[in-house]
Amino acid sequence: MKIYNHNITLYTHDRAVSNPLYAGRALGLTTPPDKIQLPPELLPEWATITAHYDQVGLAHTHDVIWDISVTKLTQYPDYEVSVYFFGDVINSHDTYRQIFQNLDANACEVIEFVNSKNNFIQLAEDLGIAVPKTLRFDNLAAARACDDMPFPCFVKPAVSDHGFGIMRCPDADTLAQALAQLVPEESLQIQAEVKASAFLNLQYQVTAEGVKPLLVSEQLLDGCVHRGNRYPASHEPWEEVATFAQWMGDRGMRDIFAVDVAVIPEPTGVRFVAIECNPRFNGSSYPTMVAQRLAIPTWGSATYATKLRSLRDLSLDDITFDPQTGKGIILINWGTVKAGKISVLLAGSETEQVDLANELRSRL
Repeated sequence: MKIYNHNITLYTHDRAVSNPLYAGRALGLTTPPDKIQLPPELLPEWATITAHYDQVGLAHTHDVIWDISVTKLTQYPDYEVSVYFFGDVINSHDTYRQIFQNLDANACEVIEFVNSKNNFIQLAEDLGIAVPKTLRFDNLAAARACDDMPFPCFVKPAVSDHGFGIMRCPDADTLAQALAQLVPEESLQIQAEVKASAFLNLQYQVTAEGVKPLLVSEQLLDGCVHRGNRYPASHEPWEEVATFAQWMGDRGMRDIFAVDVAVIPEPTGVRFVAIECNPRFNGSSYPTMVAQRLAIPTWGSATYATKLRSLRDLSLDDITFDPQTGKGIILINWGTVKAGKISVLLAGSETEQVDLANELRSRL
């Protein structure tokens, strides 16, 4: 039995008012004996999403705690904890961090270390894993003092998610603008742009038997922001980051983590370069787990804007996933409809995914 609290607000630096609504996407990961914490704002959507999951054949918990406070986790000691990110990187006080330390101190240590993009790059280099040229800085002043920048490049806060704070800089002027938007005291990196044909997301799952490869999907990006994924991917380079995955397992990583890898075409073939690690669930984790539970072999995931503000106003008639045909749409990040966007899984061939997406957009 697990208790799911996939509230992202203790991790993301993006202060969007819709952040609490993301907790809803964990519902598709649950099984009937589990518990899930959801924000009370999603209560009006509950009947619609449960009917949808019943229709697509996705068994899930109905045991909901309408409160996403992390402190609630301590009230259910018999339940294994599943969270979006195992720790607290936003608050300077130790109230929430201490909860995670008490649950699993080893996991807290490895996750906090790897969550720094700078630490990941250093570790990858130590393990002999290929990475782009990356300059690492402890603060903004150190970055500004550097006169050997690899243009075009990306400026990245050492700790960020969802592309927050990441900016592409083709020249010195845009670099200066990017640096001006960062917090002076925080660490950052400047990473050379790679000429990639694709970006892959290699997900791992930590089980009682050790670290297991879960799934490789191809990322769909809008600039630096993740918009969706496609499976199967063009490549599955598990061996390229195997030493890192083992390192994570040896040091107590738990649940899900993923490595982003760039595919770089070369005259003799392709080269794989590790970009960063997400030591947590990520946007592709939720459709991945749902697709595996429903044995969907070919799928895509995507996020769409909508004028609707309730699932009750969204008609999925004739395009809902059909377990008999293995094709159709499954709602994944359903709670964010209240903020004008939803994320879905599109099951079927690539052509069928395009048709489903077009039809869905016409109804949003």
